[in-house]
Amino acid sequence: MTERSTKRTPTTNAAREGAEVAPATGRNRGTFTLERVLHASVERVWDLWTTKKGLESWWGPDGFTTKFRRLEVRPGGELEYVMTATGPEQIQMLESLGVPTSTTTRGTFLLVEPRTRLELTQVADFLPGVPPYPIGAVVELHTLAGGGVRLVVVIEKMHNAEWTKNAQMGWSSQLDRLVDLVG
Repeated sequence: MTERSTKRTPTTNAAREGAEVAPATGRNRGTFTLERVLHASVERVWDLWTTKKGLESWWGPDGFTTKFRRLEVRPGGELEYVMTATGPEQIQMLESLGVPTSTTTRGTFLLVEPRTRLELTQVADFLPGVPPYPIGAVVELHTLAGGGVRLVVVIEKMHNAEWTKNAQMGWSSQLDRLVDLVG
């Protein structure tokens, strides 16, 4: 059974979270936070976040597939993936926004604390009329006493409210896919 009782609506807490994410990018746009409870071992959850096979099994919102070209999980290590819209609704949405239906995203791991924490940046370079800019993210895994893992993801807001809302929906959808995967 999939438990979503601790699922939260994305919130902003710039005093705590902004301090964690903003230094990675040198910007202070604020952050939003998503949490999930995963019924799996911390080792399994870590593998799903740090291996090509693991990430490709859930990364990306519903209606998208993702293929990782590069994944160097170490401080300074690079990541690169191609996310492609496959669902008709997603394709239509992206086309209406003037965004390609397939994009390559690049990023860098800043901190890697095995089975505990990842800090990374990704470059948003697919937005029409917007110069590329980095987006920071922090992923924390907290082992629960009764078993399972509490996942906390803090993501830097995008350049405006509309794109931040899109990012929140995308991250929320892909984290739901992760919850569904681990059952």
